[in-house]
Amino acid sequence: MTIQLSEHFTYKKIFRFALPSIVMMVFTSIYGVVDGTFVSNFVGKTPFAAVNLVWPFLMILGAFGFMIGTGGSALVAKTLGENKKEDANRYFTMLITLVIILGILLTIFGLIVVRPLSHALGARGQMLEDCVTYGRTLMIFNTAFMLQSVFQSLFITAEKPRLGLIMTVVAGLTNMVLDALFIAVFKWGLVGAALASGLSQCIGGILPLIYFLSSKNDTPLKFVKTKMEGKILLKACANGASELMTTVSSSLVSMLYNFQLMKLAGQNGIAAYGAVMYVEFAFVAVFIGYSIGTAPIVSYHYGSENHDEVKNMLQKSFKIMSILGITMMILAQILASSLAKVFVGYDKQLFDMTVHGFRLFSFYFILAGINIYASSFFTALNNGMISAIISFSRTLGFETLAVIILPIFLQLDGVWLAITVAEICAFVISISFLIAKKEKYHYA
Repeated sequence: MTIQLSEHFTYKKIFRFALPSIVMMVFTSIYGVVDGTFVSNFVGKTPFAAVNLVWPFLMILGAFGFMIGTGGSALVAKTLGENKKEDANRYFTMLITLVIILGILLTIFGLIVVRPLSHALGARGQMLEDCVTYGRTLMIFNTAFMLQSVFQSLFITAEKPRLGLIMTVVAGLTNMVLDALFIAVFKWGLVGAALASGLSQCIGGILPLIYFLSSKNDTPLKFVKTKMEGKILLKACANGASELMTTVSSSLVSMLYNFQLMKLAGQNGIAAYGAVMYVEFAFVAVFIGYSIGTAPIVSYHYGSENHDEVKNMLQKSFKIMSILGITMMILAQILASSLAKVFVGYDKQLFDMTVHGFRLFSFYFILAGINIYASSFFTALNNGMISAIISFSRTLGFETLAVIILPIFLQLDGVWLAITVAEICAFVISISFLIAKKEKYHYA
């Protein structure tokens, strides 16, 4: 039975509604995880380090789709809540058009700068060539990746989270199968890894586009004749700026991590960080998926001025995120050795470094979910500014300072603990904004 945005949400309904988005994000995170696993075990340590070095840049380009998707879906859901269906469809059409145009332009930009950027990050010799090979091959599919990010949010607004889940699961399974075929069987190396991810992104991005264009589209969202309205697009992009900032900041900070680790531990440090980050992607995907899945609910009820339901969502979500955060930290401590073995079990020194690093790193899960949800909550309320401040402070602000300062006193352990210190500082910012804006938005 379909759950509508207008309903009152109990814990059971929240989980039923958000579960497809959570699974979608977990499967999306599998792209990098599966690539990394196959590259590390079948191609080698140097190509594995190269993938980890160039991956943050690829995520920055794809993040513009995430920005338009989250900011745009909040605007569309709010408009639907105001019962302005024609306007909602115009906004929907404009957003998809913008993504396609921007995707093509960013692809051209990425193809040009991937080599000088990889060189600036410290890649030399074969590692530099590996960065360029993987980066340029995957860059070709950037528009499809951006469309996939947009439709992950819009499927929820269209009240079709299960269909979005199916699309993402099929894309994820395709990635796994093609990785095994292209890397393990055909021995195509990094080109095979990039092709596997890129083709799976086409399934996640192009098939939803075909669905919304087809006569089988029975959702509230339809493609209609429209023109590009700068004011509306700017509002959507500004509203989703926090999500862009989160990804861009995280990617820039990842580059800084790689730079610090290269100095402190060499190529092994980058490989260890890559293994830790692949596991972190899957864990944090739960937080992000929940936030994306529940954001249209908040936007809809905010648009319809149902303040009690906005309050209900905030209270329940904070409890859920707190429990999930503690659970993930405990799981990370228990499973650290097993997870590290999947990526770097062939090298004892690298394995030991990865296990130790992941156990220190994992304390950040306790507060990460709350901070991620707080940022998403303000995006859902169409307050992109506060959302962006929270995102900026927890990544590019506090984490950058921590990863620069802590290693001075704690050496390599300082790199692993930097993110936890940043989350503690960001938690103070999140709570401060929630308290400051409770009267304006009537959620307390």
